[in-house]
Amino acid sequence: MGKKKKYNNEAELCADMLRQGKTLLYPTDTVWGLGCDATDEAAIEHIFEIKHRPANKSLIVLVDSVEMLQEYVTEIPQTAIDIIRNTTKPTTIIYPESKGLAHNISADRSVGIRIVNDEFCREMIHLLGKPIVSTSANISGEPTPHTFKEISQEIKDSVDYIVSIRQNDDKPAESSAIIKIKGKDFEIIRR
Repeated sequence: MGKKKKYNNEAELCADMLRQGKTLLYPTDTVWGLGCDATDEAAIEHIFEIKHRPANKSLIVLVDSVEMLQEYVTEIPQTAIDIIRNTTKPTTIIYPESKGLAHNISADRSVGIRIVNDEFCREMIHLLGKPIVSTSANISGEPTPHTFKEISQEIKDSVDYIVSIRQNDDKPAESSAIIKIKGKDFEIIRR
């Protein structure tokens, strides 16, 4: 019998809700995020509605491993592998072309994906078997909340489920670094 994971019950509940097209407010390895199944067009549309975000703005996607990443981008350049292996800060990489994701996740064919380091997120994504959306838990244009307590009541009331763990963490979280792959080179979008 396998070892029970730390967050198994909560992760299973969330994975089940994501399969049903629901939206979540959940902790990540960076700031709290709004999320849904990254292959579910209707759920992604709901995320845009919650954030009052224009549909021409792309969303970040979280995966649990390089193996899952390979299923959703057409190519992982060596530059990206080097960044993944050598960075300690959570880093979202923008790949030139995605596949298998809902078409409304991105304004073009490119997609920003992060291999998540957070244990809860990895469990949830693994149980779902698909990537999830991760966008900061704020109305578009407003400051990014760095703790659960800073998230507006409007956001909390708009999602289908709020993950019950780490709501009392007071240590402010930081957003991920964002790097865009450009052939064999890359551009730092956010440090």
